[in-house]
Amino acid sequence: MSAETHPFLLLAALAVGLTLLAGGGELLVRGALAVGRRLGLSPLLAGLVIVGFGTSTPELAVSLDAAARGADDLALANVVGSNAGNILLILGLCAVITPLTVTPLALRRDGWAMLGATGLLLALLGGGLMPWEGGLLLAALAGYLVVAWRSESRAATPEGALHAAEAAAVTPARRMATGVVLVVAGLALLVAGARLLVEGASGLAEAAGIPPAVIGLTVVAVGTSLPELAVSLTAALRGSGDVAVGNILGSNLFNALGVLGAAALVAPLQAAPRLLAVDQWVMLAAAAALVLFLYTGHRLGRREGAALLAAWLAWVAAMAVWP
Repeated sequence: MSAETHPFLLLAALAVGLTLLAGGGELLVRGALAVGRRLGLSPLLAGLVIVGFGTSTPELAVSLDAAARGADDLALANVVGSNAGNILLILGLCAVITPLTVTPLALRRDGWAMLGATGLLLALLGGGLMPWEGGLLLAALAGYLVVAWRSESRAATPEGALHAAEAAAVTPARRMATGVVLVVAGLALLVAGARLLVEGASGLAEAAGIPPAVIGLTVVAVGTSLPELAVSLTAALRGSGDVAVGNILGSNLFNALGVLGAAALVAPLQAAPRLLAVDQWVMLAAAAALVLFLYTGHRLGRREGAALLAAWLAWVAAMAVWP
């Protein structure tokens, strides 16, 4: 698809792509949980890897496809927009619907890890992401997983209990065979959805004269974050504030290190000027604000949630002034 394609077809591709991504991410997580449980995977790893990182598979699929097509702006903006939106939009929305009460001890390690991953990404992003830098991001992700596994396999920890609760928050398939089918179907939907989304978003940006980064920061980022919204909102409505926030921490960590690390291995990525001047700092400010909240308060109420939502809306509105 290109700018010459009818706008209706571009919008249809965008909408269908978002739908396939959301559905594919949901099927993949549910299927992988079923397979993991049948293979004896601990609730700790199920929550940490399958749920925490599995909800980021739409971001991974889109950024990999965009990197392979040379759509650098879309690949990077997808992650920056998702990470900022996960905190400002999703947690803001959850807190407005029902205040979130959290246990800072259970979220402390992952909170600092998420903030550190964001800082590392920003340190590397200035000159673009080269393949060796993508390898560095993936190595940092592997290091985090090793540290988390070792610390939580030795003794019961608040973090381990949180990840187990994340796994319990998602309803898996009941049978192993069904789980395998869901995993395969989920992967197929993710690949197809990513291709349609990237083609539709790139074509619309070209046809409307909108920078691809803006499309990536808004429509694409929100669409690929739908699995995170589903898990966090469900947890919030059940009164599990730790799970709602912990899911966002794990997703943002994987986006920064895993998604862009893998995308940079596919092809070098160059960041758009506005991404470096504005949007990466919005992502960092959102991450820092969440970590600060974890240390200064145990409750994210409706007032704080409204403030997060207002910040996200102001950021999106500012893109109209400087696209």
